[in-house]
Amino acid sequence: MPRNVYWELHYHFVWRTKDNSPMLAPAVEQLTHKFLVHRALQTPEAIVHAVGGIEDHVHMAVSLPPTVQLAEWVGDLKGATSHHINHGPSGPGALAWQTGYGVVSFGKRDLPWVVEYVRNQREHHAAGRVQDRLERITQMEVSPPEGEPC
Repeated sequence: MPRNVYWELHYHFVWRTKDNSPMLAPAVEQLTHKFLVHRALQTPEAIVHAVGGIEDHVHMAVSLPPTVQLAEWVGDLKGATSHHINHGPSGPGALAWQTGYGVVSFGKRDLPWVVEYVRNQREHHAAGRVQDRLERITQMEVSPPEGEPC
């Protein structure tokens, strides 16, 4: 990327384990999060702000340069991570991801609360204080206003 490009692109990603199974037990979760950071930082200029989640899903807050194609990036990240975990001490079948992901862009001003949200997933889920738009991997259905055609 040319040196004269200014960018400030922040993203929140979320994706789930296959069939929402609780595959991210503490030992697998720790290895998964560590590898996600390692793999993400192989992208030039990428910044990983936070990785978190619970037994059935992962969240990441990252900043990525405009040259990154998000769908390819997250696909590579998911594939490389499951391959690494399944070929390591956890063994085959330890980790599989569901198809799809959610991504939300946000501004620099929102970075602190998004990072806090990602880092404290267990507490947010236990207290029932989740942010729906940061948990979704599918598009929300939007109903037309009453009386208007679909």
